[in-house]
Amino acid sequence: MVDRILTRVLRIPGTRSMCARLSLGSVERRVAHGLWQRPHYAYGVFSAATLARSLGLRAISVFELGVAGGRGLLALQQIAQQVSQALDVRIMVAGFDSGAGMPAPTDYRDLPHVWRKGFYAGDMEQLRAKLDGAELLLGDVGETMDGWVERVDRAPVGFVAFDLDYYSSTRKAFRLFEAPEEKRLPRVYCYFDDIIWPERAAHNEYTGELCAIREFNEEHEMKKICPIHLLRHTRLQPAPWADQFYIMHDFRHSLYTRNITPDDEAHTQLPL
Repeated sequence: MVDRILTRVLRIPGTRSMCARLSLGSVERRVAHGLWQRPHYAYGVFSAATLARSLGLRAISVFELGVAGGRGLLALQQIAQQVSQALDVRIMVAGFDSGAGMPAPTDYRDLPHVWRKGFYAGDMEQLRAKLDGAELLLGDVGETMDGWVERVDRAPVGFVAFDLDYYSSTRKAFRLFEAPEEKRLPRVYCYFDDIIWPERAAHNEYTGELCAIREFNEEHEMKKICPIHLLRHTRLQPAPWADQFYIMHDFRHSLYTRNITPDDEAHTQLPL
């Protein structure tokens, strides 16, 4: 009933922000309509949790790589709490950051004409005080990612928001995809923040995050990071962020080929 009312209310101009603020409707319906502070994070967390449940897994991890001031991590934490309650899947949240802003760029692939050392520094202690269960890992992302992977008490990763800006940092973060398969779902939802804006970056497959993705795909025969084909056309509301969503496919993962079609959609025979 609430979802039907929500659909009608959204036809009234100017009501979207109010509905998002009041958290009206079910989690699933709000994801479909993009009624969140960060609808792209909600889509990634919800999709990963749904996949995990379909595979019989009861817990996942979700990451934000590049925390900056912390608003994204706080939004991810809130989304995870609501999705966890709705789907009965435990969701562990972790944010990765240098703790001191961006490091110095390594070469042209890090787009030094756009970013430089010290950009996007945040108050990490103030952020920690606001976290409610989420973990904040500070340091070089390659080292902190290796440390996370080595811990045995971590649920498999299902969603990663990449906001590292640099090619070099993104390449280091891809170490997650080299870890044993139990550390991640067979398909990991990935949002890449830095492949569109700012326009002056002139993003291309030979610099930045797009370069890191291209090289990863060239180096791995049975793992590929691919955009979700025509995702924007499945959204009930315009979603420009859909063009920034990819999935890391691990074709050799033992769960990759497990069928996840719900029983009520499993049409084995269609009438003439």
